[in-house]
Amino acid sequence: MPILEARQLSKTYQNGAQTLTVLHEVNFALEAGDTFAIVGPSGSGKTTLLGLCAGLDRASTGTVVLNGTSLDGLGEDERARLRNQHVGFVFQNFQLLPTLTALENVMVPLELRGERKAKAKAAELLDRVGLGQRQHHYPLQLSGGEQQRVSIARAFSNQPKILFADEPTGNLDEETSEKIEALLFGLNEQEGTTLVLVTHNLELAARTRRMIRLKGGHVVEERRS
Repeated sequence: MPILEARQLSKTYQNGAQTLTVLHEVNFALEAGDTFAIVGPSGSGKTTLLGLCAGLDRASTGTVVLNGTSLDGLGEDERARLRNQHVGFVFQNFQLLPTLTALENVMVPLELRGERKAKAKAAELLDRVGLGQRQHHYPLQLSGGEQQRVSIARAFSNQPKILFADEPTGNLDEETSEKIEALLFGLNEQEGTTLVLVTHNLELAARTRRMIRLKGGHVVEERRS
């Protein structure tokens, strides 16, 4: 069974009398442990597709099946529960809480799930991403690369079956980007987590086993390796 499947997925918005189609009948299926890139110019529908696949938004037509569950008939709370159980997120702008330390940022989702020994588990995750000595620093005391490492540790706190990463190296310099890429692909291999990347970086996309290119909401190219 695929871990993630998109069937005839479309998204339209109504603007007065006009209908704007931002995604048009996208189809793909990913197996557990796959690495998958979504590329294309700005406005091509990349982030819209990621949001639909993660259950952050609803499709106009078509179906998303995540870990065997169709998102179509689920309410907001049910979709949130599904994400909490199976999904991790990494964003371009990190989305860390500025008033919490690195350790506390990673602890938040663990505590929300009622995890026992949340502090010890968060410390272990930070150690795995190379921040064992920085866990009591606040986001503003960390470099961009370090902040992204914290967000990756947080994303893996629920041992997700699938990780969605939206431009994970978009705000980082080349050297730092390479380290973050190595970390993402290394954790993908170690944990068997399916990795779905939205990226402008074609070198990063080339590292994935599968890729689709969007243009104007249509899939114009598909690659498998």
